[in-house]
Amino acid sequence: MSIIKHRKKIIRQEVLSPAEEARLRGREAGHQEGYEEGYLKGRANYIVSRHAENSFPFRQMHVLYVASGKGFPYSPIDEAIATTLRGMISQVTVIEPGQPISEIAYQIMPDLVLVLDGMFIQNEQLDAIRQQGIKTAVWLTDDPYYTDMTTENVGHYDYVFTLESNCIPYYQQLGCANVHHLPFAAYVEHYKPERMRSAQRREVSFIGSAYWNRVEYLSPIMDQLMQHHTIINGIWWDRLPNFAAYQDRIEVNKWMGPQETAEAYNASKIVINLHRSHEDDSVNNNAVKIPAASPNPRTFEISACATLQLSDARSDLAKFYTPGVEIETYSSPQELLDKVEYYLNHEKERREIALNALERTMRDHTYGNRLNQMLSIIFP
Repeated sequence: MSIIKHRKKIIRQEVLSPAEEARLRGREAGHQEGYEEGYLKGRANYIVSRHAENSFPFRQMHVLYVASGKGFPYSPIDEAIATTLRGMISQVTVIEPGQPISEIAYQIMPDLVLVLDGMFIQNEQLDAIRQQGIKTAVWLTDDPYYTDMTTENVGHYDYVFTLESNCIPYYQQLGCANVHHLPFAAYVEHYKPERMRSAQRREVSFIGSAYWNRVEYLSPIMDQLMQHHTIINGIWWDRLPNFAAYQDRIEVNKWMGPQETAEAYNASKIVINLHRSHEDDSVNNNAVKIPAASPNPRTFEISACATLQLSDARSDLAKFYTPGVEIETYSSPQELLDKVEYYLNHEKERREIALNALERTMRDHTYGNRLNQMLSIIFP
């Protein structure tokens, strides 16, 4: 560079006003953020495309699928299971629990009657189906929080699949011969990385109901947490002691569907996952207090969006994601806050864990994985 050009550069630098300097810094930060987000989305799209051809054995069989009948938020799970099954077996018939299930089963004679939840089905119908030699299975949706209600039903199925590993010995003690741990998964038609930059921007998100354990856990750090552009969505959050101070960043009493939830995950740098308590008698039906060890369905859905997840440390979690590599965990409110602040300032580490989570989810934690596992158990 010539001396004249160098002097002109110095002069231009010296005469920049504070407002101009701020705009320059903002533009540079925006370029850097855009580059980082573009890099993440590019790699995420590559991971998704690489796993798009994941194939499972195609089975010549007929499954009669009995939906939960509970509507939202169970209906997206019904959709995930029924749609995935249609790509894996030769015939799927879907009915609601209010229909005459045993009569329909007798007419079409499926290889398997698969029931989600099963709360609205008369056990006599299940017994009649089994008497015809048709195999039956139930996939329980809310273990261990509603075991008082499932206790009366599980003995009427040939196979019981539960989201909670700690429920296996409990159901075995009730006389169930075939009980298996089978968590839900990510339905990648609903939960996946967005190709375009999200219109809504969040640093930190929490989506879920304000169970009392969550209110008590987050209250001590809420002031600091809300300083990091944190947005909360879910029912009952007006329970927070200082709710009025945060209500502009909390969307209360709204159930978010899969599409809106996935958009929020994609818009967030960090998503907090805090499991509900198995001891909350105000909402649970778990008189024997079976403890919860297994991850909730959100664990897989968050990871499928290529977003860093901070989850409270459950003992089963490491079976599904490697802590510090594919997910981050915390064991106290202060550790949660510390890790939020750390990863907001360490973009590369945040991004790598998020991408590792996506890779693991696409490989191991889709509904194709789960249903293939189920069918392999029932039809070895």
